[in-house]
Amino acid sequence: MSPVVKPDGQRLGLAHILREHIGDYQNQYQLWPQQRKIIWQLLNCRSAYLGGHIDRCDQCGTMRIVYHSCRNRHCPACQHMPRERWLEKRKQEILKTAYFHVVFTLPHELNTIVRNNKRVMLAILLRAASQTLLTFLGFSKISSSCYAPALIRAPNS
Repeated sequence: MSPVVKPDGQRLGLAHILREHIGDYQNQYQLWPQQRKIIWQLLNCRSAYLGGHIDRCDQCGTMRIVYHSCRNRHCPACQHMPRERWLEKRKQEILKTAYFHVVFTLPHELNTIVRNNKRVMLAILLRAASQTLLTFLGFSKISSSCYAPALIRAPNS
């Protein structure tokens, strides 16, 4: 009988960390249905839960079990190559000029309000961020519709 190569289930990765700590996290924070779905996918990526197939070598007959991936955009294993391709394209788009990366955040106390009113709250955040940047750049007396420091698109809005 030909040898069977099984996937190594002992790799340290995101699923291992989630298995160890998701219970502690859930004791402190409520998981929304979308978050539960993502966590389930990450926990079961490349496992028997998502099914798989068997590859057989035409030369020696060795069989290899290959489990399906979750293909979730949050999964570092599934998104490694797409991320690398995306980064390579972005590198080609970078302007040859000095620039700054600025991040605007909201206090965690507003998370529930933002989740329940995403479109309105993100519009307010982006407007405030734009006005702040325009003020720092010295454009405070100019309409923000004339200048946009960055084009920002909020996901799912």
